[in-house]
Amino acid sequence: MGGTFDPVHLGHLLIAEVARVEFGLDRVIWLPAGDPPHKKGYRVTPQEHRYAMVLLATASNPDFEVSRWELERDGPSYSIDTILHFREALPETELFFITGADAILEILTWYRHQEVIRSCRFIAVTRPGYDLDRLSAVLPPDYMAQIGLLEAPGVDISSTDLRTRLRHSDPIRYLVPESVETYIRKHRLYLEQLPNAENN
Repeated sequence: MGGTFDPVHLGHLLIAEVARVEFGLDRVIWLPAGDPPHKKGYRVTPQEHRYAMVLLATASNPDFEVSRWELERDGPSYSIDTILHFREALPETELFFITGADAILEILTWYRHQEVIRSCRFIAVTRPGYDLDRLSAVLPPDYMAQIGLLEAPGVDISSTDLRTRLRHSDPIRYLVPESVETYIRKHRLYLEQLPNAENN
């Protein structure tokens, strides 16, 4: 499960746990993005802060693991590079890539997308009421065969909204783990105006 996690929030945690249970996953490996190519032009919080927050958020779940692989590699964090890395590291393991359905809608624009879709299965997370026909209307049948759909519980939290709330001194309690809120407050993160970025 990759993402910018800027910051990680309870919606991320809930999605990861529901996906783990629904798809019978042995574990969920969290991959904070190092140099996310889709965020060009946006100022992303330094990676060590994002990594620390994910560590804090996932610490109580023994089925969650946090990897530094994307943080320590050079260049943009392309999905195909990450998938091939774990394919080599875990050759006997069936890999699943957990991401939002809206991101899957854009998969035909991803770098080396034909290789991406052949290299692992996808879990496309949707919110309640999401029109699933949107996916089949855009993606070819062989792509759809690699995608499992997961309707996430109705938790409408976004990192973009959290950053806005923090800039405006609005409360974020119960939107992020207490340990993450403490970290954000201690390091005075998200107090400056950031360029608008997509939800993550």
